[in-house]
Amino acid sequence: MTMHAKHGTSEVGRWPNISSVRVLIADDHPVVRVGVRNMLSSEPVIDVIAEAGDGDEALDLTKRLVPDVLLLDISMPRLSGFEVLRRIMEDSPTVKIILLTAGITTQQIIEALQAGARGVILKDTITDRMSEAVMSVAAGDYWIGGKRVVNLVAGLHDLEQKAARPERKTYGLTPREMEVVGCIVEGCSNRDIAQQFHLSEETVKRHLSNIFDKTGVSTRLELAMFAIAHELVSPAPPA
Repeated sequence: MTMHAKHGTSEVGRWPNISSVRVLIADDHPVVRVGVRNMLSSEPVIDVIAEAGDGDEALDLTKRLVPDVLLLDISMPRLSGFEVLRRIMEDSPTVKIILLTAGITTQQIIEALQAGARGVILKDTITDRMSEAVMSVAAGDYWIGGKRVVNLVAGLHDLEQKAARPERKTYGLTPREMEVVGCIVEGCSNRDIAQQFHLSEETVKRHLSNIFDKTGVSTRLELAMFAIAHELVSPAPPA
């Protein structure tokens, strides 16, 4: 367990009605906890008050400290994130929970939201708008599909429609990797991709290396042809 304290000043502007957000980070990988804490440090009103390394510790710290927002890894030792979510909703329903996960199905997202979760963040996109996700949830909204959602009923309806559609084969590619594939098909350079998604070119190269491994191709042209042949990208609209 790691405890933290920070004294920040209230930010005016985007979140004028929020003076402080107390956050607990629960993940069994220390490097993830450090990364998340560093990303949240850019938001003056966010205070990471503690960290937990397993499910039992997450449950205990949440009951004792009652954070405003709990960032909760789904896959943890001793007690799974879903079980922690269920117990916290029974004992401390005011705590707003955002699930962190390397992979989750649309149906699991629906079930998590119905169980009381306020949002889901994929670890592959963890660097994208982390502070905004926490602030959105702290303000009473939801974080679904990488964006702020005000109306949960409408958000669940969209998810249920998506779940009802047969999902195309992704070859284990993450949502971010799928976006990179789409850019490659469009002929974008690494620099173009980096600028579009606010990433470093080194990060883009790592994504491409992972994509090549998963799809079994070795060049950008082969990847583009593979993506089109296996319908990894949506067909272009008719001219």
